[in-house]
Amino acid sequence: MNKPLVGAFLAALLLGAGVAPAVAAEPAGSASEVSAEAAPQTKYTAPDTVPAAKAVTFAGTVALSNCSGSVVRIPDAAPTDPALVLSNGHCMESGFPGPGEVVVDQPSSRTFTLLNASGSGVGTLKASKIAYGTMTDTDLSLYELTSTYQQIEDSYGIRALELETAHPTAGTAITVASGYWKRTYSCDIDGFVHQLKEGRWTWKDSVRYTPECQTIGGTSGSPVIDDATGKVVAVNNTGNESGQECTDNNPCEVDENGEVTVREGINYAQQTYNMVPCIGAGSKIDLTREGCALPKP
Repeated sequence: MNKPLVGAFLAALLLGAGVAPAVAAEPAGSASEVSAEAAPQTKYTAPDTVPAAKAVTFAGTVALSNCSGSVVRIPDAAPTDPALVLSNGHCMESGFPGPGEVVVDQPSSRTFTLLNASGSGVGTLKASKIAYGTMTDTDLSLYELTSTYQQIEDSYGIRALELETAHPTAGTAITVASGYWKRTYSCDIDGFVHQLKEGRWTWKDSVRYTPECQTIGGTSGSPVIDDATGKVVAVNNTGNESGQECTDNNPCEVDENGEVTVREGINYAQQTYNMVPCIGAGSKIDLTREGCALPKP
């Protein structure tokens, strides 16, 4: 996983360019400030006409104590609904949930630093609970806040990021926006992974980035934003650091025939469109809703 930064700076002192490198350890050309620039050239050929890219900013992203995240909403969320913060399951303060474990409606008083478009912290948001969290089939957490979407907009002038409702497509230009590091990573969706295995965990239909997105520790939980629509299509969660096969911090790809592929230096995310059917009236998690396929307790 793009590990939470527990003891990150001590690790940096002891190990140099080890786990969770500092900003100065950025690989050349891997990250940028807020920009509407297209990703570097990839193997995909752009169609004759493409939608005009929207400038991806940090507005709506948040910094956790050890990870990144974002304030998100479903398309028909009401302004008076309690707002939701999206991050990774492995970023929860209760620790990594085990395989098969699903957390629902667990009280939480966690705080999040809300960022504006330029990446400056403008306020502190507080959770009332972990509405949902798991590392089974996917790697996500959703926190319910004590503030509504309208209160956040009125106080800070910032709207929540909208969740895409459809499966993304390969070749889509994306930006990974890290609220923790206040850095962005631009690349394309290279494809999708039938099963992504890392240590004890298995994730399904994961997003694989093209090599330009060299995400690091602390970027876990960052929203993956479609450059053309500005909508969230995935949540950043892991990468193969040293070429090992299916070990912690070295996920491997397993196809439909059981063939294993290791891609050293390649990073991944978990899709978020499948969350939308599980969010009902009042922006409440309802795992019994029609079309909801998220793992259940």
